[in-house]
Amino acid sequence: TGRIACLQIRLSPPLAVAVLGTSADLTGTVVSLEDVWGRDAERTEDRLRAAGTWDERFAIAADALGRRLDVRRSPDPEVAAVWELILTGRGRVGVDSLANEVGWSRKRLWSRFRSQIGLAPKHAARLVRFDHAAHLLAAGRPAAEVAALSGYADQAHLHREVKTFTGATPTAVAAAPWLAIDDLAWPTP
Repeated sequence: TGRIACLQIRLSPPLAVAVLGTSADLTGTVVSLEDVWGRDAERTEDRLRAAGTWDERFAIAADALGRRLDVRRSPDPEVAAVWELILTGRGRVGVDSLANEVGWSRKRLWSRFRSQIGLAPKHAARLVRFDHAAHLLAAGRPAAEVAALSGYADQAHLHREVKTFTGATPTAVAAAPWLAIDDLAWPTP
């Protein structure tokens, strides 16, 4: 019933690994920031609540993330390169071609990507493709056109993926307020 303000920060999977640590143990879970960062999270949240402007809040968040950034925890260069290839291809890339691109076997790619990013490469590609499709839906494009532009076999395939990721229909996703916040979740380089 009251007014709620929220600061949302989206991190690419490689950056999340460097800021939060190994993501495999967080996959499919919702945890508090305190569970990940300990007492530093509580201090950061207190500073955010006390901030008087959004500029202050963004500066506090950037400072907190910067302090937690640990390049030693960054994923292997090959894993980061595969993530970039997934983004560039908007999720429409095969795992075999990704493995070939970095000179790894499919099994090694799956294992390293999963352990360092927290998702299998195919699942990561599905999420990126879904993000692209969801933003096209939010832009008012018809579902059949979105399915074709996003690489789905047909509109029914798009519908199943949207339902899998959100529990909603493509029409409901198109009207979702979280899509109005940004143009896309993971901007390509």
